[in-house]
Amino acid sequence: QSGARINISEGNCPERIVTITGPTDAIFKAFAMIAYKFEEDITNSMSNSTATSKPPVTLRLVVPASQCGSLIGKGGSKIKEIRESTGAQVQVAGDMLPNSTERAVTISGTPDAIIQCVKQICVVMLESPPKGATIPYRPKPASTPVIFAGGQAYTIQGQYAIPHPDQLTKLHQLAMQQTPFTPLGQTTPAFPAFAVLTVAGKQRSSAAPPLQVITIFPCICPGLDASPPASTHELTIPNDLIGCIIGRQGTKINEIRQMSGAQIKIANATEGSSERQITITGTPANISLAQYLINAR
Repeated sequence: QSGARINISEGNCPERIVTITGPTDAIFKAFAMIAYKFEEDITNSMSNSTATSKPPVTLRLVVPASQCGSLIGKGGSKIKEIRESTGAQVQVAGDMLPNSTERAVTISGTPDAIIQCVKQICVVMLESPPKGATIPYRPKPASTPVIFAGGQAYTIQGQYAIPHPDQLTKLHQLAMQQTPFTPLGQTTPAFPAFAVLTVAGKQRSSAAPPLQVITIFPCICPGLDASPPASTHELTIPNDLIGCIIGRQGTKINEIRQMSGAQIKIANATEGSSERQITITGTPANISLAQYLINAR
C-alpha cells in the first residue's frame, strides 16, 4: 500500500531489522502504517492490563554513526528543534551497535509525532550523506539450546519451544537413520554420517514427546563416501571476537576442528585491520558444520 520496498531480517534473533527503501513519501506512508500498527498493539494489550496511562509508540532507527552529528546539530540544536517541532522524544545512542558503524536513534510519542519526526530525520540524512564505508548492524542469533523432539529441532524462547527451521533438523534426521551401509551398486551419498549423543529430558506431560538435547559430531561409517571433493570457504571475524572462537590455549578451535572434520586456519592479525580471516577447508557438510559451530561460539 505504501509503494516502498520492505525487507525484514532473519527471524532467529531477539531483534529483527526492517529496512524500508523508496521515495521519501513512500517511506513516510510505510512508517505511518507501522506506527499505527504498533499503537493498535499497545491498545489491544492494555485491554487486558490494569495500567491506566497508555505508553507511547517507540521505534528504534538504525543510523550510520557518521550522520548522527548532523542529526544532533551544533550543541544539540538540531535534535532540540526536532523534539520541539514534532512533540516526539528523540534520543541518539552514545555507543555504536555491536560490530557495526551504526547507532540507534530511539523515537517515542504518538504515531503522528513519530511520522513528523521521521520526515525531519530523513531530510537531515538526505542533506548529509554518510561519510566513508558503513558496516551495517546485524542482530546476533539468540544462543539458546537446541532441543529435538519428534524429529524436529526447537529453540527455547521464554517458556515456549519454537520450531527451528535450521539445518539441524536435517542433521538430526540424518543422524537417526538406521542404515549407514549403502547396498552394492548404489551411489554413495556425498555426506559424512553423524554420530549422535542424546540426553533425554524430562517429559512435560503424558501427551508430549520426551525432549532430547543432542550433540552432533561427524564420524566415518563403512559404506559412506568419506572423501567427497573438498572445497574452501573464507570468513572474516572481528578481532574482539576471535578469542572466544580460539578458546584458552586453542581448546575451542580444536574442538570445532574435531567436531566438524574440517581444516580451519586463522590468519595472523594484520596491523590496522579490525578483522581476522578464517579459512575453512573440507567437504560441503564439514564446512557448513564448522560455520555453524563458529557462529554458535
